Amino acid sequence: VQLMESGGGSVQAGGSLRLSCAPSDVTYRSYCMGWFRQVPEKEREGVATIAESGITTYADSVKGRFTISLDNTKNTLHLQMNSLQPEDTAMYYCASDVVGDCAVEHGENFGYWGQGTQVTVSK
Repeated sequence: VQLMESGGGSVQAGGSLRLSCAPSDVTYRSYCMGWFRQVPEKEREGVATIAESGITTYADSVKGRFTISLDNTKNTLHLQMNSLQPEDTAMYYCASDVVGDCAVEHGENFGYWGQGTQVTVSK
């Protein structure tokens, strides 16, 4: 299964973007999916996860600004990002196929990763 992200781009601080992630197999289901981000020479950071139960986890840095959601009818994962700041600039990755805990602290539990979509926020 391939995960395909879309929706990245360049915005000014305070702006919004909505990322989407769809699996290549429309019948694919994962009990947990998430968004992660990485900037060059820094460790990958968990941004948000959502479980089948609807339980979500967020990085402290994005709480209140980002919202993760799963459209079950289209089997598409979304990340609504509001009040974007320059420090949100990163490559954002969609991930799924979790074995273990579904949480932003456990990126190592995710088996499938997308190619990433770049988000750039200018001052």
